[in-house]
Amino acid sequence: MIDPKLKRALGQMVKGVQVVAAAHDGVVRAYTSHWVSQVAFEEPVVMASVSPKHDTHPLIVESGEFTVSILAGDQVDVGQYFSYPGRRFRYIAEEYLELIEGVPVVRDCVAWLRCETFERKPMRDHELFFAEVTGYGYGRLKEPPLLYSSRHGWRVLGMRARQPGDSVRDRLLARLADAGYDIDANERDDEA
Repeated sequence: MIDPKLKRALGQMVKGVQVVAAAHDGVVRAYTSHWVSQVAFEEPVVMASVSPKHDTHPLIVESGEFTVSILAGDQVDVGQYFSYPGRRFRYIAEEYLELIEGVPVVRDCVAWLRCETFERKPMRDHELFFAEVTGYGYGRLKEPPLLYSSRHGWRVLGMRARQPGDSVRDRLLARLADAGYDIDANERDDEA
């Protein structure tokens, strides 16, 4: 069991909310996750952490692929539904998913990704699936995404952290130049 004080510290992390889904032999299953991450810049690679206890896990293993639907801030109902094993709700909300290009995607999501697994790494209570993004689609890109933290609950992306036109990086590069360091124009682009 995790120490309650450590759990509180970890609960401060805020993450985007996605629905991970898979289909195999006519069976479709999905679950809500905030443990999906892009893990490379130069290649379209993502990582999803999946519990082997979840009914989506064997479908990902058998099909070799999964989808990630990025939820909009007004899709708490979808996130809540898929946050429980579907069997608890007897899979009654089929209207939340649709098949696009043969894979399950949440209707009206912000965007979705089709991911082909190329590596699996067992962890203590989850398995990490590393996958290449082989397809994608846009939904409501202008909608703010849904966020989650175990400490703060469901949130919607809101205020900007900095004002438009204010670049912390440019201010730091100016400080380097003022201190006499030569700043290469290509270095500026590489760091962006």
